[in-house]
Amino acid sequence: MRDFLSRHPRLAKLVREVSRFGSVGAVAYAVQLGTTNLLWSAAGAAPLTGQVVGTLCSIAVAFVGHRFWTFGERTRTGYGRETALFLVMNGVGMLIQLGCLGLTVYVLGLDGPLARNIAGNLVGVALGTLFRFFAYRTWVFPERPKSPSRAPAV
Repeated sequence: MRDFLSRHPRLAKLVREVSRFGSVGAVAYAVQLGTTNLLWSAAGAAPLTGQVVGTLCSIAVAFVGHRFWTFGERTRTGYGRETALFLVMNGVGMLIQLGCLGLTVYVLGLDGPLARNIAGNLVGVALGTLFRFFAYRTWVFPERPKSPSRAPAV
């Protein structure tokens, strides 16, 4: 596998980014899952409130990990710009999670801990994560621009 990736540098870079993205995401997910379930069970928070607070905590963890490690080799386009775009993209990701949770609880009427976790913390997070990975790579932490190749003078 290593030999294959050495012959395909773009694929190797993608594999490295996906691995790092997954590692940072796993830590952020643990923060989100723990916070959300703690708020639901110990604090009696409403389904969407617990999900929002847990997701906001995980966003802070994810920003640091993704900016400095996952996409650390990419162009720095400014802390303010990256932070704003990161928050917007995570807002969309959170809406995806909330949509899955809201559909399950308020439309389908499934409001137990298992249903909440499957809808918001499994399906919602999975769909939101696919969106986030694409959004971070494309807009938040873009590739370094390739230096223009000069055509030989004729």
